[in-house]
Amino acid sequence: MAIEKVFMHRNPDSALKLGQARGTAICVVANQDIPVYEYTPREIKQAIVGKGNASKVQMQHMVRVLLGLNKLPQEDAADALAIALCQAHLRTSLQSFEQATAKQTFVSNKNKIDLKAMSVFKRSARKRRTRI
Repeated sequence: MAIEKVFMHRNPDSALKLGQARGTAICVVANQDIPVYEYTPREIKQAIVGKGNASKVQMQHMVRVLLGLNKLPQEDAADALAIALCQAHLRTSLQSFEQATAKQTFVSNKNKIDLKAMSVFKRSARKRRTRI
């Protein structure tokens, strides 16, 4: 589950209500052993628009473009879809990175030369007077 981190912009009462709703949603999901990922508004905007200070209209436009929608979604719907897209993009990128590093580790481990075995091989080659 992906959720936006709480921030207080203008109205502390709204932030308090939002915090209670977030807490309830996170508890329900956590009780089902589903991982919870939190993103700041700046991280979401960066992932969707490409800059962390994007406007609501820019977010709506990019959500429409990325999902192939016919018209701009409402602000709240665009925010929710942007969080889902952010989660999908970042987790897919992270998985690709992990797979690439795992393959790289496998290749480098496969290509590692056992130095102990190599020194035994060199000694036996010297005894046979052959060059390596």
